[in-house]
Amino acid sequence: MPAGTAASVPPLAERVGFREWQASVGDKLLVDTQNNMGYLVHTDGRYFRFPVVTGQRKFVCYIGRCYNAATPNWSWEALSKEVKGDRITFGPSGRFLRLFKDGSEHTAYGIHEYKYEDKIFSENNRFGSMGCIIVRKPIMDLMERTFDLNEGALPVLTQHGVDSMLFALQEIAQPNP
Repeated sequence: MPAGTAASVPPLAERVGFREWQASVGDKLLVDTQNNMGYLVHTDGRYFRFPVVTGQRKFVCYIGRCYNAATPNWSWEALSKEVKGDRITFGPSGRFLRLFKDGSEHTAYGIHEYKYEDKIFSENNRFGSMGCIIVRKPIMDLMERTFDLNEGALPVLTQHGVDSMLFALQEIAQPNP
């Protein structure tokens, strides 16, 4: 095969399934707030993709504040693990990974489960939170393992849309037999 053809280009990243994914030191979380997809990414570029729920795209009044509930696009770091008493908002376990803006500014945002996850994840666009990133229980288990393995510091990037070249599928780069 001639060099430089599309079929000879190696994949930029390899998608890994849930059963094969193992949390590693240096993992990062990327959240696409346009398509409501989360990506746990290894330092070697392998990634695991999963659905998330992000903030409603409207103004809300919640916990004594009125604000735009859309999840902000920012560079964060999850730096604390908490257990919340509200088992509806934070799911049966109450687990909450708090996000710090730029890794230093304490915020009300975080990553957590939701009691009625089947309902909220069945909605077409999945813009249903008050600004936090909602994940299903098995993903929260994985987030917690990743957070612990990385000694309580998980880099998180929320951005509107993800460049498709970032996650080129391996099948596309495979030569035809």
